[in-house]
Amino acid sequence: MKEKLYTIELNDALKAEDECMFCWLERKLEQENLEFVLGASYMEDDIRAETSRKGFCRHHIKMMYDYGNNLGNAWILKSRLEYLNQELKKQMAHYTPGKSAGFLERLKRPESPAAAGRSAAEAWLRSQEDHCYVCGRMREIYERMLDTFLYMLRSDAGFRERLLESKGFCLRHFADVLQVCEENLKPQEKQEWIPRLGDLMIRNLDRVQEDINWLIEKYDYRNKDADWRQSQDAVQRTMQKTAGGYPADPVFRCRK
Repeated sequence: MKEKLYTIELNDALKAEDECMFCWLERKLEQENLEFVLGASYMEDDIRAETSRKGFCRHHIKMMYDYGNNLGNAWILKSRLEYLNQELKKQMAHYTPGKSAGFLERLKRPESPAAAGRSAAEAWLRSQEDHCYVCGRMREIYERMLDTFLYMLRSDAGFRERLLESKGFCLRHFADVLQVCEENLKPQEKQEWIPRLGDLMIRNLDRVQEDINWLIEKYDYRNKDADWRQSQDAVQRTMQKTAGGYPADPVFRCRK
């Protein structure tokens, strides 16, 4: 087990009775990391050096803008732009055209920028899309949370009971759960828990299916006076179940 057990967070996620406990944790983690980046940490030299080098993906840049703190964003972007400007100057100073690759060459796995018909400068620019400071922090903590999930599955009877009574996971996070179970559980544990987790998912997919079906039926004039049951938010819950996330969430803004 890695250095921190996230038992409190996982128990809180189950108590939230969300459509996916890991969506709930992911949203919490993402918001905490944005608050960290745009809090006092942007004045710390080591953090600024890392954000300057790694930058941010398009999704998290938009969240940073929506969050607010114009001065914090300005400091972070100033340093990031300085880094990119310096590195691009180095790349362009040593620019050499990439060799054009033929059809058969393009079918092979490129071993270098030139093998892909790219200049080193283009390859460097493309590489800037492959890392994000917030994504990296979230990925590292999420992996520890999955470790903790396995630990609690094995050792905490109360957690197991609450899990099997929960709404399960979205499909994306269920894939991660299956992966860590396959990679880490003993054969006997797999035989017990993977089918039980599968039953949990199928039962909850059936529940959401029933809700989205009834929502559609409610638009029939013959059902205009019928009860909505649990279907009023069925669209956003079905979106979450099938793809993860919270499409109906308001913009996350600075609360100070």
